Amino acid sequence: TKLNFSSALEEERHVRANDRDYNERFSYADNRIKTAKYNVFTFLPINLFEQFQRFANAYFLVLLILQLIPEISSLSWFTTIVPLVLVLAITAVKDATDDYFRHKSDQQVNTRQSQVLIKGKLQNEKWMNVRVGDIIKLENNQFVAADLLLLSSSEPYGLCYIETAELDGETNLKVRQALTVTSDLGDDVAKLADFSGEVICEPPNNKLDKFTGTLCWKDNKYSLDNEKMLLRGCVLRNTEWCFGLVIFAGLQTKLMQNCGRTKFKRTSIDKLMNTLVLWIFGFLICMGIILAIGNTIWEQKVGSDFWEYLQWKELTINAVFSGFLTFWSYIIILNTVVPISLYVSVEVLRLGHSYFINWDRRMYYSRKDTPAEARTTTLNEELGQVEFIFSDKTGTLTQNIMVFNKCSINGKTYGDVYDEFGHKVDITEKTPCVDFSFNPLMDRKFRFHDSSLVEAIKLEEPLVQEFFRLLALCHTIMPEERNEGELVYQAQSPDEGALVTAARNFGFVFRSRTPETITLYEMGQAVTYQLLAILDFNNVRKRMSVIVRNPKGQLKLYSKGADTILFDRLDPSNEELMFTTSEHLNEFAGEGLRTLALAYKDLDEDVFDEWMKKLLFASTALDNREEKLGALYEEIEQGMLLLGATAIEDKLQEGVPETIACLTLANIKIWVLTGDKLETAMNIGYSCNMLRDDMNTVFIISGHTMLEVQQELSKDKFSSGLDMEKTELYSSDSVFEETIIAEYALIINGHSLAHALEADLEQILVDVACLCKTVICCRVTPLQKALVVELIKRHKRAVTLAIGDGANDVSMIKTAHIGVGISGQEGMQAVLASDYSFAQFRYLQRLLLVHGRWSYHRMCNFLCYFFYKNFAFTLVHFWYGFLCGFSAQTVYDQWFITLFNIVYTSLPVLAMGLFDQDVNEQYSLRFPNLYRPGQLNQLFNKRKFFTCTLQGVCTSFILFFIPYGAFMTAVRDDGAHISDQQTFAVTIATSLVIVVSVQIGLDTNYWTAVNHFFIWGSLAVYFAILFAMHSDGIFTIFPNQFPFIGTARNSLNQKIVWLVILLTTVVCIMPMVAVRFIKADLYPTQTDKVRLLQQATRKQGPQEQNLRRVRRTSSRRSAYAFAHQQGYGELITSGKNMKVPTSSTSTYPLSSPTRGLTGTSSASICKCFRHQKH
Repeated sequence: TKLNFSSALEEERHVRANDRDYNERFSYADNRIKTAKYNVFTFLPINLFEQFQRFANAYFLVLLILQLIPEISSLSWFTTIVPLVLVLAITAVKDATDDYFRHKSDQQVNTRQSQVLIKGKLQNEKWMNVRVGDIIKLENNQFVAADLLLLSSSEPYGLCYIETAELDGETNLKVRQALTVTSDLGDDVAKLADFSGEVICEPPNNKLDKFTGTLCWKDNKYSLDNEKMLLRGCVLRNTEWCFGLVIFAGLQTKLMQNCGRTKFKRTSIDKLMNTLVLWIFGFLICMGIILAIGNTIWEQKVGSDFWEYLQWKELTINAVFSGFLTFWSYIIILNTVVPISLYVSVEVLRLGHSYFINWDRRMYYSRKDTPAEARTTTLNEELGQVEFIFSDKTGTLTQNIMVFNKCSINGKTYGDVYDEFGHKVDITEKTPCVDFSFNPLMDRKFRFHDSSLVEAIKLEEPLVQEFFRLLALCHTIMPEERNEGELVYQAQSPDEGALVTAARNFGFVFRSRTPETITLYEMGQAVTYQLLAILDFNNVRKRMSVIVRNPKGQLKLYSKGADTILFDRLDPSNEELMFTTSEHLNEFAGEGLRTLALAYKDLDEDVFDEWMKKLLFASTALDNREEKLGALYEEIEQGMLLLGATAIEDKLQEGVPETIACLTLANIKIWVLTGDKLETAMNIGYSCNMLRDDMNTVFIISGHTMLEVQQELSKDKFSSGLDMEKTELYSSDSVFEETIIAEYALIINGHSLAHALEADLEQILVDVACLCKTVICCRVTPLQKALVVELIKRHKRAVTLAIGDGANDVSMIKTAHIGVGISGQEGMQAVLASDYSFAQFRYLQRLLLVHGRWSYHRMCNFLCYFFYKNFAFTLVHFWYGFLCGFSAQTVYDQWFITLFNIVYTSLPVLAMGLFDQDVNEQYSLRFPNLYRPGQLNQLFNKRKFFTCTLQGVCTSFILFFIPYGAFMTAVRDDGAHISDQQTFAVTIATSLVIVVSVQIGLDTNYWTAVNHFFIWGSLAVYFAILFAMHSDGIFTIFPNQFPFIGTARNSLNQKIVWLVILLTTVVCIMPMVAVRFIKADLYPTQTDKVRLLQQATRKQGPQEQNLRRVRRTSSRRSAYAFAHQQGYGELITSGKNMKVPTSSTSTYPLSSPTRGLTGTSSASICKCFRHQKH
């Protein structure tokens, strides 16, 4: 799925600023993008080429050419050309419409405006006219037009903030910093126009997190990395303006290199039908050869006696040549084994199924007025065969909203609501919220239901106040106050934002910060704390601490982190409180909440001064600085006092755990592919019940080299391989059981995945992953998501579905057999690239288990019946050939042949294909393992095809030989002979129409008024047209076209004809009825059992059926909520990210005494803020 452009030839890129002539020598891509497949000139040839890849379309074209040759055609050419043109036209219009919308989307992006520096002036240019080497000015909230090297910005030190949701789905802000030498250019247009630096860098590639290059300017060289790049698709935030130099444009940008190609998606049934049409064509040729040989022999043995009486041209008086012509004549006559109406009907069915999805009110999301939408009509039945679902996490499984839910303070829990009898009450939308009106700075969106916590605050309980004071001080959030009291927090992670917002509402408002101070409003009073050190978070410490001096001069250390880590560093006097809090934490984690423990410590002045000296020394050490700082942090974070714990809910979308449980019971494997951090992904895994404590092992693959990854995978394969028999044993578990067997889970990191996807390791990865119940890939790039999907498609040959909501999911959605877009928080890119879209993940259950299963069931039944009826209809000609001198004489009237598939039998089979249900929607959802036959492709495969064609062949044999045998000796009521060819034809045709109508009645499981109307109506129409065509009136108008004058009334008024029709019908139908009865009685399928249950329940009257859901309990301690990456304490204490105030009274020195105390490297400048949309 990787896009290859001229980058494949490029070894390194040379870009000179403000020099278009120099840059144009390299033929770099311009900034125009193109996702559409066709243009006005290429549409017809490419579209027809794609359509004629369907073997059936090519087959009908050949037939049409044959029918135009009068020597061999015994049927009119219009019987083929009209349906063929109709099918091609319908498909072409659909494809053209899809592509028109792609063109519109491209046009919209290409014509966005950008300010470009041309000839010393800033000019407005369309995006598509931007070239590599141009200098562009961006303003706040603008999209980045191309991949740029940041030159300067409005922020101090050349910093700027970007949001990368389009690239990786994360809404937190990232920091980028320009080189000092270019940031001095500022916004001076004259200086920027004179800038002539040359960038030498890597060629275009799809690595979003890597960039290597060098800037050469004024005889100096400066190193460039990813932290100096702004990538296309990002949005500039909280930065008034910035200037950048275009390095990659258009299709060579990293965003476009991560987009998969738009593929022509076809279902497995489509592909199977291509094979079957080839088989049928082979069968047709075999029948043609047999009949042609028969004709040659007959002409030699018998036909030669008649040559003298027939005025034939000399050319044709040759038995072999006669056989050759007969071969082609029979190919035309027998072509109805694959009528083109099959393809028209299939398209109509798919269109109908798509409308059912669009009209489904249970998939309509009223809050956003978003219905489900089938954006393609070609994949519906494949929805009933999905084996693997690849899901994004943020915005797909979760709402990406963190909520402060519960807490435990000094051994008491807050957050639950109790009634007057002391029983816990479930919290709903209607549960009354706590009144925070006492606090003018509250966040109005914050909801909390336990009023006892507010009472504790108002009673000034010291530990409760200290708890919220810790939350308001111990973090790295940046506040933004646009109007008085209107606070917006820029948080590194939404977890931190939720905790500080909770403290704000309970009266401890974090108002402002400088490099040296933090100002809180505590119950309305402004209190300023001196910030002495930030002991920053990293993945090893799993905690964060701050040391502050309060206005009374006391030194305090406040710490928050994973409970397992903090509990080891508590004072022994806290043991009893630790056990109580530990129980609360288990309870919180059991509800899938993300937990943090909070502790504090009073520091002695002398001890702190001594520690500070050591810290200053360690922070300037040249070697092992991180280890020395870590040891010092460890030293001071001992003997702390436990305050309590917080529990945050990462709000899952409604119904996600239930949906995942139900889809798992349907034997669908769900893999989560996310750009998020490992711990966050694991927390969501636990919340969704994808990871559980009773799993045997959770394998974590995090090796950095090929060898490490290979060793980890091989070890896991050995461990999990031991229980393979056990897995097989449980795979057919009853649906009534909600117990899920203890199994394995695999969690793999992005950098490890890059190695695991190499050719040498991919097979081991597939083997291990498929042994696991749950697979989570975290920190993956958009292209890696697509590669994982491609890997499963290639190795497992299973139907895959990808579901996501952001631009970073587009390549995965395009690669999977079925792409589903969630119309969510992150724009519409995923929806535009998808095949199906809706607003909530939970609707996926209905899409697959109801619509998908029904579509598959209907399509399979439709195809089985269609092939059966057409073999029954067509092969009568084959048997007749042996009795008519192999002369290619048709049994039926030509009008019957033309109308059989179009009028007499088209509507009943369409009604069955549109409305049939083996079981209703409630039972489809209640018994998810009814979905299994679709995954195993049991309802329509080569074996099923063989069975229904065999039934068709037998039916045709009975249809021909019973009337033939009966009419050998039969006489009319008046004693005259009955056995003329026209009466014979009418008898067989009538028998055929009745037999196929009875058969479709037997095949229909769910009768509607439409089914009744179409079946009875088709029979009535058959007789009406039969009598009309055999009437005297029509014969007098068109004597050549309607030769069967009076046949219908003359033959159908004879009892013997009706007895023959009855006998033929009974003999055709009874064996099938007997076989089905015995099969359902002795070897019932799961569907048969559920249908019986459904019928029994209907007789008893409605009963409420509830599935017992298992609530997860967890003893897990790792569900801590935190920004799971190196913090950016140094950035805060250095003051680099603070705007330089203009007023002299509030100016702070930019290099504070605490600079460097956090132990993070200067790279921490480039860590991220969390941007909360407001």
